[in-house]
Amino acid sequence: MKKIFLVPLLLTALTACSRPAADDSKTIVVWEQEDAQVAPYIDSVFSAFKKLPGNEGVEIVRTHYQTEDLRQQFQAASLAGVPPDLLLGPSDTAGLYAISGFIVPLEGMFDFSKFNDPVVEAISLDGHIWGVPVSNGNHLLMFYNKRLVKTAPKTTDELFAYCAGEAKKLKLERCIAFDMGEPFWLMPWLGAFGGWPMEGKKPMLDTPEMRATLEFYLDLKYERKFVPMECDYNCMDSLYKESKAAFIINGDWAISGYQKHFGKDFGLAVIPQLSKTKRWPSPMVSGKYFTVSSGLKAEKLALVKRLLEFYTSRENQVKQYQALTRLPALKEAGQAKEITSDEVSRISLEQILKGRPMPMAIEMRAVWDSARNYMGLATTKKLSIEDAVKRMQENTDKKIDEMNR
Repeated sequence: MKKIFLVPLLLTALTACSRPAADDSKTIVVWEQEDAQVAPYIDSVFSAFKKLPGNEGVEIVRTHYQTEDLRQQFQAASLAGVPPDLLLGPSDTAGLYAISGFIVPLEGMFDFSKFNDPVVEAISLDGHIWGVPVSNGNHLLMFYNKRLVKTAPKTTDELFAYCAGEAKKLKLERCIAFDMGEPFWLMPWLGAFGGWPMEGKKPMLDTPEMRATLEFYLDLKYERKFVPMECDYNCMDSLYKESKAAFIINGDWAISGYQKHFGKDFGLAVIPQLSKTKRWPSPMVSGKYFTVSSGLKAEKLALVKRLLEFYTSRENQVKQYQALTRLPALKEAGQAKEITSDEVSRISLEQILKGRPMPMAIEMRAVWDSARNYMGLATTKKLSIEDAVKRMQENTDKKIDEMNR
């Protein structure tokens, strides 16, 4: 009986969340998956837009979801015919939405030459541009506590020397924290070992570089004991904020929160060069984007276009950096003195230049799912690295084959 009533109840809930009961010709429905500290900025821009001449009666309904929940809810809502008008999020799921016909290409609607080329590249697939860039980055960096660390390490040799020496003297719970269960945090180190998860649309997981990366993880975890044994995002965040870890690797989305938390003790640096290979870790770089649902009504297209142009205007891109410390996607805004004179923006840009665009190909969904499972089995010693890497590739190939049938 539960299965019989599940779909009607889900569709009812989706309809209620997606569309106001009244005439929605002037209502824009937005779904997002941002951190809590970002919501006030989003709402401030929406509020300013509604006050512009000609926007009388415009309403913008914003709904927040966790990352995976947003993907599942948007797919279900699109299939049910009740999607939101806009999504705000990173580029990695946009490939799936594009192939499924849930979002529309936008190159004929906006002038993308105004935006930084790499951030546009990260939302491009099969000759189309699928989102309007809001920020440039969404990348990992290294944060440190200046009360515990005088100078940020430039190499992993310097980092490990601190961890083996000063961190032990201070009796820190762990030296460095990052989410070792999520492949997004694995990718910079994979790049430092000379690998990358994709070549075009072909997954490249069963490689010597992936084996070396997982061996590096095991060394950090079991031999050196520099990282937490079992620690997810919330765990690593708490260790760092509570000064139980001197360093953390986290995304640019966390900059403003850590600045407020640590004040004068806030430290930011690029992820140290891997001493073994003399290569820099290469975090995946994209940004945040507005994607437009294929279910958007034609009569609201002009209104939505005005909203996105306003949201990504020079003035708002600069305000976004001041509020969230996110680098702008708009070229003109990136030259503003408020941004170019700030040390945090300089370090963040330096890290971006060492990164690589996040692949938008839908095959990355299979990579994420398989890598998460098998790297977890390897790093908990439930599977040998050799077997884990082999099965990671096999499972990814199988998932891609199933997607293409």
